[in-house]
Amino acid sequence: MSAQEDHNDVEIEIVPEQEVPDLLPVMPLKNFVLFPQMVAPLVITTDESKKLVSDLSTKSPHFITALQRKEEIDEANLTQDDIYRVGCVARLIKTLNFPDGSTHVLVEGMSRCELKDLLSDEGYPTAHYRMVEDAKDDSLETEALVRSASEQFQQLVTMSPNMPDELAVAIFNMGAPEQLSDLIATNLPIPIEVRQNLLADNHPANRLKTLMEFLNREYQILKLGNKIENKVHETFTKTQREIFLREQLKTIQKELGQDDPHSNEILELEKKLEEAQLPAEAAEAAEKELDRLKAVPPASPEHGVIRTYLDVMAELPWAKSTEDQLDILAAEKILNKDHYGLEKVKDRILEYLSVLKLKSDMKGPILCLAGPPGVGKTSLGKSVARALGREFVRMSLGGMHDEAEIRGHRRTYIGAMPGRIIESLRRCGTNNPVIMLDEIDKVGKDFRGDPASALLEVLDPEQNSTFQDHYLDVQFDLSKVLFITTANMLDTIPGPLRDRMEVIRISGYTLQEKVHIARRYLVPKAIREHGLKRTQIKFDKGALEGIIGGYTAEAGVRNLERQIANVCRKVARGFAEGKTRPVGVTGNKLKGFLGPVKIEKDVAERQAMPGVVTGLAWTPYGGDILFIEATRMPGKGGLILTGSLGDVMKESARAALSYLRANAGVFKIDETVFAKSDIHIHVPAGATPKDGPSAGVAISLAILSMLKDIPVRPDLAMTGEISLRGRVLPIGGLKEKVLAASRAGIRHIMLPEKNKIDLEEIPADIKKKLTFKNVQTIDQALRYALKLSEQE
Repeated sequence: MSAQEDHNDVEIEIVPEQEVPDLLPVMPLKNFVLFPQMVAPLVITTDESKKLVSDLSTKSPHFITALQRKEEIDEANLTQDDIYRVGCVARLIKTLNFPDGSTHVLVEGMSRCELKDLLSDEGYPTAHYRMVEDAKDDSLETEALVRSASEQFQQLVTMSPNMPDELAVAIFNMGAPEQLSDLIATNLPIPIEVRQNLLADNHPANRLKTLMEFLNREYQILKLGNKIENKVHETFTKTQREIFLREQLKTIQKELGQDDPHSNEILELEKKLEEAQLPAEAAEAAEKELDRLKAVPPASPEHGVIRTYLDVMAELPWAKSTEDQLDILAAEKILNKDHYGLEKVKDRILEYLSVLKLKSDMKGPILCLAGPPGVGKTSLGKSVARALGREFVRMSLGGMHDEAEIRGHRRTYIGAMPGRIIESLRRCGTNNPVIMLDEIDKVGKDFRGDPASALLEVLDPEQNSTFQDHYLDVQFDLSKVLFITTANMLDTIPGPLRDRMEVIRISGYTLQEKVHIARRYLVPKAIREHGLKRTQIKFDKGALEGIIGGYTAEAGVRNLERQIANVCRKVARGFAEGKTRPVGVTGNKLKGFLGPVKIEKDVAERQAMPGVVTGLAWTPYGGDILFIEATRMPGKGGLILTGSLGDVMKESARAALSYLRANAGVFKIDETVFAKSDIHIHVPAGATPKDGPSAGVAISLAILSMLKDIPVRPDLAMTGEISLRGRVLPIGGLKEKVLAASRAGIRHIMLPEKNKIDLEEIPADIKKKLTFKNVQTIDQALRYALKLSEQE
């Protein structure tokens, strides 16, 4: 039998492990020694060994391997003196028969053994045996041998190309001297006689001492071989080889009449840079880099860096612009077709076009569309670009933390690239696109820099004509770009950045505006996207008003679009199931499509009860109504505030209580009530944080209504900041608050006198439904509210 270095990984029989019998077959091996814990392939060619393997498959998988003393003796004529007495008990793992008549097996060594006698009753040798246990040795000398042998063998693995790296890991994690010595003996080139002696020796320390000699010898051989190889490489380095091959390539190309690719590449770049019409500064920088590119070999990493930089420079639209469509009436038609309402925004765009028509070199303004989600801020940017005939680029700034995303990376860094502004211009191919910077109020800041500060130069019409990207390292003119930014709220935008933008507020849509938007845009879009035809489904006005009032409570139309799509999906399913009759969606059928009404106008909190008042609040998502409750219990004059109120709102509550205590006689309140009672003010929906000064009037009225036991009309809402001197101060976000009040079914609104001018922004159809009362003092506000309630 002989060992085989390579074997095929194929499906062969796996023999289950069994107990080892006292009498085992013996497989003589020629020029190979199997060690315990060693897995090795063997090639079986003799009839005796083939029968032995065949019997193992049906009986026990265990047998004994023993080295023959002389290879020329046939297996059939072996006697006990022809094999060594110490062998290895092995286990058969896999068997495979080949067409050439040979049998390949995979075996695993298990333990040393000593043969007692050799029999041949089964057609192959068998023998009784005695297991040989390794001697236990915990001496310091043995431990030193283990460490030294392990380190030496790990060095050999790193130096030898024929040993896998996993072998070093196995040796490193093996501390037992008996296993370590067997593993090293298995993988080290050692004469066959020495291998047999190592197998016969059951003292691990002795085996390690023998192995150390061969380890040192192998180390010196590998070290000398590496030294010779290094000398050869020193005389013929990689660079010399590349130069030699490159010269050969040039000669071959010259003989074939072909040009040098490197020269063609440089000529192509020169042509691109010339066509790009770079300004003087940029042209000078590009020329310097082009000269460097000519001197750098194509195989150098620097070549790729320079080439990428020149490609960016050549592809940027330094002098390429789109021609503006300056037909004001045509632009107005496009804006009106794409968007319903938003008159203020449309007027501002048309004003910009008018000035641009008269003064072609006008610097682009920076417009900031601020408003709740779903009011059409982002889609408005596309309409502006279409009206101007310019390219449109959208950049989302939400969550941006790295300043390099705006200014780019310096070319000293690996993988450097231009900032997103320059990359957007490169992608769109013009230097005067409409760039929409979405969610500018959500720009972050951390250790990588402050993108908001980097935007100061981009969004300043006086500075962006000389904008300098770190990657380009030259100035690029951004003054022709029309920047439009969007934001839900302005408070989170840094003051210097907000100062550079012209803010246009989009408060939201009224009921009638939403109905028009649904009819003109949302319904046709939903029908088209759900594979329906206009003849198959029809929404009447009552259905749209029902969806808006009963299933959405928003300033924009995003949820309205979702609910319309929900209805279309259910209708599409009906047609997919075989229905053919057109579906008319009416207000009475909404419950079948969308379920029960989700938003009730007459909510429980708005009952006519003493101490309950409806306020108005502004949120980043539009306006909303706010319920304020007041009650009292016996106490010592304390004030309890609950409902997740912010510091400003808590101060408004304290100011309201102080004003009422100071003016108790005016309102005919028993002054002892304040000393003998604790007053509790609560704003429901405590999981939602609330803050702002505009709830001062509502809190004052809630306390007074509770103390006088007079309920406030549930259809009355109010807003206004108060002072300790009794003044009602103006507030912001009035349009959003009024629209929210209208959606909630409010009929009367009380607001500060100085906000009277803001009523001009309220749509006329909303004004007709509401009664507005402007007050200057808290006294006026409280008396009007109580009088109105008494008149109910």
